[in-house]
Amino acid sequence: MSTLDHVTLVVRDVVRSKAFYAQVLATLGIEIFKDFGQACGFGRDGKPDFWIGTGPTAFQTAEHLRIITPSHVAFAARSRAEVDAFHLAGLAAGGKDFGAPGVRSHYHPNYYGAFILDPDGHDIEAVFHGSP
Repeated sequence: MSTLDHVTLVVRDVVRSKAFYAQVLATLGIEIFKDFGQACGFGRDGKPDFWIGTGPTAFQTAEHLRIITPSHVAFAARSRAEVDAFHLAGLAAGGKDFGAPGVRSHYHPNYYGAFILDPDGHDIEAVFHGSP
């Protein structure tokens, strides 16, 4: 069982970010399961565990909304091919390359990942931990 139930990133433009993430995460079999207009949840198997949205939400203050702090989120890929497709889709959707697909042996010998900066500068990654 995962140690996380869900993660939410604050975005400036939910329409732009929803289109970006829908295109990029589809390569990993992740889709939108809940859409509340200014927030939406993505996941697999009917469970939204990655959320994006604009504020304010119940827990956000004006200070929270003034500054968006870039975050890092790593999505689990089921193969190296999914990592490669994620990276290509991220670039095609307007993301910026932050690390081409490849082995990151400084993490462990089979760590295969790729990194993209989303429209708000969040560092998103797809990673596969299995053998080639």
